[in-house]
Amino acid sequence: MPAGEHQVRMEFAYDGGGLGKGGTATLYVDGQEVGEGRVEGTVPLVFSADETTDVGYESGTTVSDDHSAEGSRFTGTINWVQIDVGADDEDHVISADERLRVAMARQ
Repeated sequence: MPAGEHQVRMEFAYDGGGLGKGGTATLYVDGQEVGEGRVEGTVPLVFSADETTDVGYESGTTVSDDHSAEGSRFTGTINWVQIDVGADDEDHVISADERLRVAMARQ
């Protein structure tokens, strides 16, 4: 890695036990744990159509009231984003048919 660049990784350990449960988020920089926090709940089913998967800034609803969309822009360089999905019990995953049913109910 070139000087001044860092590998940043976040792991989320879901509590399990159904939809919308919380978990622990752990942040690593260059393989060293630098922070950990509790997420009390997750979005149980569907995000709104106007929310996006922003990287480096927030164009929609901010992750907490402590941040503003205007003041949350990262000014460095993001070289890549990689999402790895680990093995879990998948008790919180809904079927494609159920996703369709929820989407149609929201029409």
